[in-house]
Parts: sequence; C-alpha cells; structure tokens
Amino acid sequence: MSLDSASAFRLDGEVALITGGGSGLGLGMARAMHGAGAQVVLLGRRADMIQSAAEELGEGAHWEVADVTAYDSIPALIERIRERVGPISILANNAGHNFKKLAVDTSVEEFSGMLDTHVLAAHNLTRWVLPDMLEAGHGSILFTASMTSLLGMPGVIAYSAAKSAYVGMVRALSVEVAGQGVRVNAIAPGWIESPMLRKALDGDPARSSRILQRTPMARFGEAEDIGLAAVYLCSPAAKFVTGVLLPIDGGASQGF
Repeated sequence: MSLDSASAFRLDGEVALITGGGSGLGLGMARAMHGAGAQVVLLGRRADMIQSAAEELGEGAHWEVADVTAYDSIPALIERIRERVGPISILANNAGHNFKKLAVDTSVEEFSGMLDTHVLAAHNLTRWVLPDMLEAGHGSILFTASMTSLLGMPGVIAYSAAKSAYVGMVRALSVEVAGQGVRVNAIAPGWIESPMLRKALDGDPARSSRILQRTPMARFGEAEDIGLAAVYLCSPAAKFVTGVLLPIDGGASQGF
C-alpha cells in the first residue's frame, strides 16, 4: 500500500466514537478527527455539552447521551450509531474522572468506581464495537492513558491503577486482533490545558510552577496536541503501528 502525504493522515470514510467527547481532550480528538474527514460521534452524559460541541463542529458531527458504566445499554447504543451514521471504525476510549486522595483514605467503593468508569466501561465498549471492525478487517481502538501509566504520583492510587490497566489492555488486545486488520494503541497525555487541569491547578500556583519546572518544554500542552496524535494513530500513516503507548507530554516522562 503506497500513500502520499496528502492522504496518509486523512480519516475519510471513518466513523469515530469518542467517549467524553464534549470537552477537554475528547473534544480535542473530535475536532482533529472531524477536520481529517471522519464522521464523529460524541458520547457523554451531559446532553447540553455534547450537543453544543457537535453543533460547533458542524456537518459530520453527531452526539449521543450515554453513561458508559450503564453496561447493558451499550449494545443498543452501538446499534443506534450504526443505523444513524454507520459501523464504528474508530473507538476512542476517553471518558473518565479523577479524584485526589491518599491511599489510606481511598475506600474500596471509590477504587471500584474508578475501575468501573475506566477499565470495565472501556472493555465493554470495545467488545461491542469489535465485531463490525473484525468483519470489515479494518479498525482502530484508542485508549487515553495517562502520565500515571508511566510515573508514580502521590494521591491518585485508584486513577493510577485504572490508567496503568489500560497499558495491559492495549498490549493484550493489540496482539489478539492485529492479524484481523484492527490496531490498538494508547496516548499518555502530560499536563494539557483542559477543565480537569484547571480544576486541579487553579489556586495552586506552586503546583503549576513545579509541573512546568519538570516539563522540559516548560509549558502546558493543548487539546489539539492530543487530537493530532489521535489522528495519526488512527490514520493510514500509522498502518504498521499497534500496541504502543505514545506520551504527549513535552518530554515530562523523560526529563528529571
């Protein structure tokens, strides 16, 4: 397969489902994939947010209200998308949340809830979109991992466990489906400007300063940086790339 530079990074003909697609990194992915020619379906729990995001993107952008932890509702959701837009050929497992607590203060219920939202929900969505991909012999599944998949950070043990589990899921699933035309990869964002980052850093200039000091590029990233990386990993340009965890972090995972 020979590609030219004009087509290698295009997603024409693809249908991309992006969970948590109404804001932050998910919206960054949606903008970039939509700009590369994909039909995008934004998934989230807040109708006002995802509808507004889809309307901002315009033609070729769709939205669905769903809770990814309502596991039994997912088959019907996938069928609705198939009927409205077409079979899903790109899945971005991006929905998630975080909280900061020391390990000794993190309850079993809180830990379990984190795993439900990230690990179990991502697996459940993946298993329901995979049949169409396998039948077509074509597809791309993307997981939004984290710096905590690579580095130890205090106060986020449940989040770290969930995001580290993504790495194992990518490894196992990528080799399971590689021979059937489906690629599986992950992105590990560093500190990216987003509502979640602002919530964590507003009012804490000392923490902001520490983060910038340990990031070799000495700045925060942008949602666009994550979106463009997602386009690459899901595009023909990455046709021989599967099973990777790609840090988008300004060098933070390599610096000291």
